[in-house]
Amino acid sequence: MTGLDITLLYLLAAVLGVVACRSFKLPPMLGYLFVGVLIGPHALALAQNSSGVRYLAEFGVVFLMFVIGLEFSLSKLKAMKQLVFGLGLAQVGLTVLIATLGSLVLSWLMPHWWKLGWQTALALGGVMAMSSTAIVIKLVAERLELESAHGKRVVGILLFQDLAVVPLLVLIPALGSPPEKLVTELGWALLKATVLITLLLTGGQKVMRWWLKQVAQRKSEELFMLNLLLITLGLAWITEHAGLSLALGAFVAGMLISETEFKHQVETDIRPFHDVLLGLFFITIGMMLDWRLVLERWPLVLLLVTVPVLFKLVVIALITRLMDATLGTSLRTGLYLAQAGEFGFVLLTLASQNSLVPPALFNPILAAMVLSMLATPFIIMHADKWVMRLVSNDWMQQSVQMTSIITQSMGKSDHVLICGYGRCGQNLARLLEKANMSYMALDLDVERVQKAAAAGDAVVYGDAARAQALIAAGVGRAKAVVITYIDTASALKVLHQVRQLAPDVPVVVRTLDDQQLNNLQAAGATEVVPEAIEASLMLASHALALVGVPIRKVLRLVQDQRDGRYSLLRGYFHGDDDNTVDDLDNERLSSFTVHSHALCINKTVGSLGLEALSVRVVSLRCKGEQRKDCSPDAVLHEGDTLVLSGTSAALALAEERLA
Repeated sequence: MTGLDITLLYLLAAVLGVVACRSFKLPPMLGYLFVGVLIGPHALALAQNSSGVRYLAEFGVVFLMFVIGLEFSLSKLKAMKQLVFGLGLAQVGLTVLIATLGSLVLSWLMPHWWKLGWQTALALGGVMAMSSTAIVIKLVAERLELESAHGKRVVGILLFQDLAVVPLLVLIPALGSPPEKLVTELGWALLKATVLITLLLTGGQKVMRWWLKQVAQRKSEELFMLNLLLITLGLAWITEHAGLSLALGAFVAGMLISETEFKHQVETDIRPFHDVLLGLFFITIGMMLDWRLVLERWPLVLLLVTVPVLFKLVVIALITRLMDATLGTSLRTGLYLAQAGEFGFVLLTLASQNSLVPPALFNPILAAMVLSMLATPFIIMHADKWVMRLVSNDWMQQSVQMTSIITQSMGKSDHVLICGYGRCGQNLARLLEKANMSYMALDLDVERVQKAAAAGDAVVYGDAARAQALIAAGVGRAKAVVITYIDTASALKVLHQVRQLAPDVPVVVRTLDDQQLNNLQAAGATEVVPEAIEASLMLASHALALVGVPIRKVLRLVQDQRDGRYSLLRGYFHGDDDNTVDDLDNERLSSFTVHSHALCINKTVGSLGLEALSVRVVSLRCKGEQRKDCSPDAVLHEGDTLVLSGTSAALALAEERLA
């Protein structure tokens, strides 16, 4: 196959894998792994795991480590230092230590079945210590558990695991050295890593900030992007030539940029490269998996799935319990992090390349890691039910939590129930107090709840997405419910529960813009407040008042837009910088000028059938006149301009019909 043939095959496989995973609401990573197995040399044999493709896939790891470095801001680490360097360090350290000792004991007891040197045992211990950041964080965020007791511990452990990859990337290649050179190689690797990272992090941040400022002042996106790639790949090249790894240099580059004001811009710019190349990496991992060998040795694969998962569950639950967490929180943390992780694949591949993993064990270990990740969504989905059955005091604790909510809400009726007590929720509470209105707020941030409750605010710890919490907060007696979550998926979950429990209670939902307005209204929201459009209305109100428009007229104009569900303001004319993939399904405006050969000339607007294409006619501008509202009876003439509203695809069909 030619290079173009292989490239097209990989792209087609990646697209089909991601579409399949999106259909089943699974992480795209699993789709990449599956199609890698399917097209690989051990299945359909459509592609070989060539050195060129593997080299390109290495860049996926480089960009993955760069993004991880971007997320490691020093302030974030300081804020979570107890969880990251306490719980996280204990989890990684104990997992590596016990797994290494366990492998050595097995090698001594059963040398014919499990014969591994200490170097291999240590490398596999590092592989086992990793959990899947991509899968777990996504699921925890969707379940609104990031601020819960177990959610914070999960995030803390995952942060340290990501950080622990750096020394493991240095350690594993050194472990593959000949025995007589092992100590020397380990010492040199640690010394070079320490010197390089110290040099880069002590003076590197100032140099990086100065350089990026110089580039940004040129106001060229191409130049900024080129410099970003140069910095990432340049530092990766330096660390590789220092005898370390490409990934280590990329991680350091990310850390340097994370302390500058350009962090968020860089995250946006680098994301397409990161996602595409990382997908290629996981396809190559899937291509390594020999499913026939896995079927032949299925008892070993089953053992390698169950034992590490149960082992990590016990270790994580135990250390979390020893660090003052409840038994229920400890078990949930263990269940959420018991699977293998994407960095485990990186470390396993590195260990294999350095001849640390026997070929007979590579495929069973790889298959076991994939299966444990596939089981993760199921485990997390049922974690609450299992914990409630196993831990009686967890049920009691949740009952106590519900009791505290009931105690706060007892005697309240015709109150406003606020779901989410961040800045927006607190501002609403202040205004309600001024209006002598009673309110009750639910929030999952323990520290925020404690501080606000101590100040006298009517807020309690509780998950608004749970029916029990809403019932305890008196949703049936409430005069209105306000959902302040900016995340639409979270808002829809709460909205669904409220509509099930109190179908007649008005619900006001906050959203970022008008993209999800229809979905929220269809789900039962009485009012949807899009922040971006409301900001436009406030800006217009101030501007109109300043230029002399009577305040009554200003208020009427604003209220007319709210009553009309922001019909005039919904959608806008897109430019080049607005045309992103995520924006294709959102409503936008487009203008169409009737030319002399257009099919719509001398026809009425109503006869065009644009409604069937889900396209709305916003206004009509006749030649030489100002824009005005358009009636279905309006006849189109040459030079008239229609302003249309709809999605990108619908507008394309409409313009084809008109032309």
